[in-house]
Amino acid sequence: MSADLRVNGERLWQTLHTFATFGATPAGGVTRLALSAEDRQGRDTLRHWATEAGFHCEIDEIGNQFIRRPGRNPQLAPVMTGSHGDSQPLGGNYDGIYGVLAGLEVLRTLNERGIETERDLLLVNWTNEEGARFTPAMLASGVWTGVFSREYALARRDGDGISVDEALRAIGYRGTAAARAIPLHACFELHIEQGPILEETGTDVGIVRAAMGQRWFEITLTGFAAHAGTTPMDLRQDALCGFAEVALAVERIGRQFADDGRATVGMAQLTPNSRNVVPGRVFFTVEFRHPDADALDRMEAALHAALATLGERRLTVSAGKIFDYAPIAFDQGCVARIERAAGALGLTQRSMVSGAGHDACYLSRVAPTAMIFIPCEKGISHNEAENILPAWSTNGADLLLHTLLAAANEPG
Repeated sequence: MSADLRVNGERLWQTLHTFATFGATPAGGVTRLALSAEDRQGRDTLRHWATEAGFHCEIDEIGNQFIRRPGRNPQLAPVMTGSHGDSQPLGGNYDGIYGVLAGLEVLRTLNERGIETERDLLLVNWTNEEGARFTPAMLASGVWTGVFSREYALARRDGDGISVDEALRAIGYRGTAAARAIPLHACFELHIEQGPILEETGTDVGIVRAAMGQRWFEITLTGFAAHAGTTPMDLRQDALCGFAEVALAVERIGRQFADDGRATVGMAQLTPNSRNVVPGRVFFTVEFRHPDADALDRMEAALHAALATLGERRLTVSAGKIFDYAPIAFDQGCVARIERAAGALGLTQRSMVSGAGHDACYLSRVAPTAMIFIPCEKGISHNEAENILPAWSTNGADLLLHTLLAAANEPG
C-alpha cells in the first residue's frame, strides 16, 4: 500500500472537537463519566456517524460498542482497534476518545478510497475504562476478555449506589450481544502518551512494547487519639508521624527502582482530623508500578519492611493488597507491523513502556496486541489542560491506517 495514502486529518480534528462538547467544562476539558448522560451523547453520536458511513454497530451486554467494516473473507479473524469514550472528572479531550475517533477516521478513509481488506476491521468503544465512576478500571474490556464475570461487572455501584446494570439501562446501552472475546487476528490501540517523553525528544510516535505491572495497597495505622496540649511527646501514639515515615519510605523505594519504577501515596485520611488532637488513625493507599515482576516483588518487600519498623511507635498496622496487575509484554509481531508502517511513512519512532493501564493490556490476554502513542503537551493528562497538536493527531491516525491495512490483508 502506497505511503501516500493518508487520513483526512482536518475531519478527524473536527470530530474530536465535536466530541469534546459532550461533557465540556468551563476550563476547556470534559467530565464524561461512564454511562452518564454525557457518555450517552457521545455513544449516540458515534453510532450515528458509523451508521451514516454504512457500518453496522453492535452493543453487547456490558455496553461496549463494536463497529464493523466487512472484509472480503468473513471467515478470517478480524483486526480490532479502538479505545474508550469515558473520561476522568475534569479530564481532557483526547484521553481514550482519540483512539476511537482515529479508528473511525481510518474506516471512513478506506470507504472513500474504495479500499477492500481481506479481513473485517472492528472498531470498539470500551465501557468504563477510567474507573472514575465504577471501579475497577478497564471493567468492560475485562469482562470481554474473561478477567471479570459479567455478574460482577453489572453489580458494581457508583458513589450514589447506582449499579452498572441500572446505569446501562438508564441510557439505553444494555445490549444483547454476549460480552465475551471472539477470535482476533491482531489488536492495536492508539492513545496519547500521557507523559512528556515524545514531546521532549521531538519524536513523532511511540511504539509500545510493554505495560507496567501495578500493585495497590490499602493501609491503616492505628495509634491513640489524644489531647494535643496535655499529652507529652514521649507518651504519644501519633499515627500521622508513622504515616509520614512510610510515605517517605515509599518515595525512597520509587527512587531506588528508577528509571522504570513508580511509587505513590495517592490518598490519605486522618482521624479525627482536628487541629488540637493527636491523630489516632491514618488510612492511606500505596501504589507501585514497574515493568518487571521481580522488581515489583522487591518493592512490595521494601514496603513491608518499612511498616515493620512502626512497632517502635506503638502503632498497629493493617495492610492489604487490593490489586495485583501483572506486567504486560505486547506481541512482537504487532510491534513489528507498527515499526514497519512508521518507517514507510517517514515518522520518527521510539520504543516505549506504558506506565498507565489500558484496555489493550487485557486484550493482550486473548489476541496479539500492541499500542501506538502520540505526544501530548507537557505530558499532561487526566486534566482539563490536556492537549495535542493537529499534526500529532494526523500522524497517529496515518500510522494506525497503515498498520491496520497491513494486518487486515494478511492471509489466514
